[in-house]
Amino acid sequence: MEFVFHISNCAAKNQVKFATCTLHSVALTWWNTHVQTVGHEAAYGMSWKTLMKMMTDKYCPQNEIRKLEIEIWELKEADKIEKYVGGLPDMIHGSVVASKLKNMQEAIEIATELMDKKVHTFAERETASKRKFE
Repeated sequence: MEFVFHISNCAAKNQVKFATCTLHSVALTWWNTHVQTVGHEAAYGMSWKTLMKMMTDKYCPQNEIRKLEIEIWELKEADKIEKYVGGLPDMIHGSVVASKLKNMQEAIEIATELMDKKVHTFAERETASKRKFE
C-alpha cells in the first residue's frame, strides 16, 4: 500500500481515506462499524500507521503470526536438510533420505551413525582379508 501511496502522490492526511476505500467484505464492515463508533473525523484523522496496527491486531492475531513464523523457519530447515543430505556420499544417501528426517540435528546424527557403521564394516573386512593372507 505504501508503494501505491508513493506513486499516486497520496498525502499523509489522505492515506487512511485512500486505503479504506479499497476494503471490501468483512474488512469493510469492520471499518464502517469503527467509523460509526468513533466518528468520521476521528476515524479518518488517524495515521496510516495507526490504521495498519488496528488491522494487524484485528486480522493477524499474534498466535497466527507465530504459526507462520514457525512454518517459515521449518521451510528453511527443510532446505538446509535437503542440501546437507544432497551432499552425502552415495553409500549412505538413500538410507538417510529414507529416515524421514524431522530436523537438521537428526540428519547429522543419522548420517554420522551410518558413516561410522560403514567405516567399521570396511575396517572389519580389511582385517579379515589380511588374516586370510597370513
